[in-house]
Amino acid sequence: MKLLSSEELREVEKTLRGYLPKSQQVYGFVFLINRVEADRIDVFVDRWPEFRVLLVRPVKQEENDFYKGISIFTTDEASLKNELLQTDILDWTQYNCLSFDIGHAETVKAVAAQKGVPETQLSMCHMMILHNPSKLQTNRLSVQLSSLQEAHVDLVNRTWKFNSGKYSERLIRNMVRSYPSCCVLGSDGQPVAWILTYSYCAMGMLYTLPEHRGRGYARALISAMAQKLLSEGYPVYCYIEEENTLSYRLFQSLGFSEDPSYRVTWYSFNEALLSLR
Repeated sequence: MKLLSSEELREVEKTLRGYLPKSQQVYGFVFLINRVEADRIDVFVDRWPEFRVLLVRPVKQEENDFYKGISIFTTDEASLKNELLQTDILDWTQYNCLSFDIGHAETVKAVAAQKGVPETQLSMCHMMILHNPSKLQTNRLSVQLSSLQEAHVDLVNRTWKFNSGKYSERLIRNMVRSYPSCCVLGSDGQPVAWILTYSYCAMGMLYTLPEHRGRGYARALISAMAQKLLSEGYPVYCYIEEENTLSYRLFQSLGFSEDPSYRVTWYSFNEALLSLR
């Protein structure tokens, strides 16, 4: 596959807009790569300029950077299967985490089976996109909003449901350093609720400390973050796990909606290798 240059990445950003919403995640990656200096992320296509398969692969700084997952977009199932089978774009002997439209699951799973690689579905999510900004809440709460700082990384990591110590801490530190975030500060100046931006531009990690819940902080944070992203020209969207109906209703009430024909899923491959590290 061809590794895209900086100039080609600017061009592919325009092309991916034409495939929204199904290209949303890879578009978010490319959007941020073109604007923010952060950990290196490589983007590959099967051919140029009229590609059929696009793959985003963050560069692992260390062997155990297993949170640096790979995102796949394709307009042609046969081409996707060929690239995964016939090229070395993925090392199937190592742990990999892939995200893609659920419509491609059978193709990816068939390739993994042919390679003799065990797979596990990690999650299935709705993709919620802000279509009606007029529903966003103005800051009627008398709270102090700020951006997260590096000193807050440990707190965010400890409370994240996917916390895995130093490995997830690296992910969160890069997010705090590189991408927009928003938090509510308590009376002691420490965050009591927060929301971050992933490297693919989605809002996420929304969390309120248990003793501060029920005060409208989540609604205020979503609104403030969405308004900030809008003002800077960012795509405004998030992923919500299918079973999380509470969050779905919250985002929906703030003007977010989804294309019901699209679901994003995350699969891990060779997950057993993680226990050996």
